[in-house]
Amino acid sequence: MSVAAERPQLPFTRPNVLDLAPFYEVLRREAPVTPVTTPAGDPAWLVTRFQEVRNLLGDKRLGRSHPEPERASRITSAAVLDGPAGDYDTEEADHTRMRRLLTPAFSAKRMQMLSDHVQHLVDDCIDRLLVEHAAAPDGVVDLHAGLAFPLPVAVICRLLGVPENDHEYFASLSERMANYAIGDEAHRARDEFSHYMTGLAETTRAQPGEDVISDIVRAQSADPDYDYAEMIRLCVGLLFAGHETTVNRIGLGTLFLLTRPDQWQALTADPVGRVNATVEEIMRMGAPGDLGLLRYAHTDLDVAGVTIRRGDAVILSVNAANRDTSVYTDAETFNPDRPERTHLGFGHGAHFCIGASLARVELRVVFATLARRLPDLRLAKELDELEVRTTLTGGVTELPVTW
Repeated sequence: MSVAAERPQLPFTRPNVLDLAPFYEVLRREAPVTPVTTPAGDPAWLVTRFQEVRNLLGDKRLGRSHPEPERASRITSAAVLDGPAGDYDTEEADHTRMRRLLTPAFSAKRMQMLSDHVQHLVDDCIDRLLVEHAAAPDGVVDLHAGLAFPLPVAVICRLLGVPENDHEYFASLSERMANYAIGDEAHRARDEFSHYMTGLAETTRAQPGEDVISDIVRAQSADPDYDYAEMIRLCVGLLFAGHETTVNRIGLGTLFLLTRPDQWQALTADPVGRVNATVEEIMRMGAPGDLGLLRYAHTDLDVAGVTIRRGDAVILSVNAANRDTSVYTDAETFNPDRPERTHLGFGHGAHFCIGASLARVELRVVFATLARRLPDLRLAKELDELEVRTTLTGGVTELPVTW
């Protein structure tokens, strides 16, 4: 594909679920800010170079809201994070209030409580996989269905305050909302999610606990003007960031390690000592989907010699930025020992992911425990045989493994 092509169409063709499309390197080098057409058929600017992506992640001239929402470009037909969100006039104040509200949810006390819970959940998932492995005629089990998908569901449900009996239903809502291949069904799932969370908030009001919904109920009690629509936006954001992207990173991280036996052997030899660096490299390399973070220009701005007009859609390709060859040595190589520790996997600036600490807890426990309990783990299918999930975060639909 040529940079000269008029508005190249996203997503670009990639060799497999671990490698980015080669066209990203061409864009970083020749046109780091380029006009593209989104999968929904709308115009947008695609930003691919590390420096510009990093700067724009922290630039208040970009936001999730749009001055004229009905005219805003969209990425896909998914029901979450595919178009404008929030009120254009109050976005910054709303964002500040949201982070203040969520701060208790990610306190050191709650993270410690969740860490112990995550370890219990991971061990429980692996116990079940061991039983399935023993019963399977070919010894093959699905790590996606048995660990990568259910674990983040259980954790985000615990964080939000979703009753255990509703976890399976909650997981199905999450999957449907984020799936851009099912059209109207994704939007019906979003409506269903809104109805469920509103009902949960009302139930929680009678007996609040130590969870996000309880925090929201307390905030609403203290401020009669608090809008439940804001609660839904907040919960959708947490669901997307705290569940969908973690599902993706567990699956891709496992693939990176198992397709590089030297790195897997190094981790199994020293799970405690190597897991932190391994997780950070997974965050850098584990590309979340084929698209990027959608923002809208709140004013005209110049980026890398290109003028972006007020209201234009801007897609920040964190995937491409995290493999920028001008920033990282052997950028396409999975190497936890690399000297460059900085990455944009959790964003940057005022919008740095508030749940980064939780994601790190989950990923560190998962990979340290897998390395300790299943040191002989290996893939049961070739990389190019794996099916990619049709969600904004990508990943794989199954992860057949054996040992």
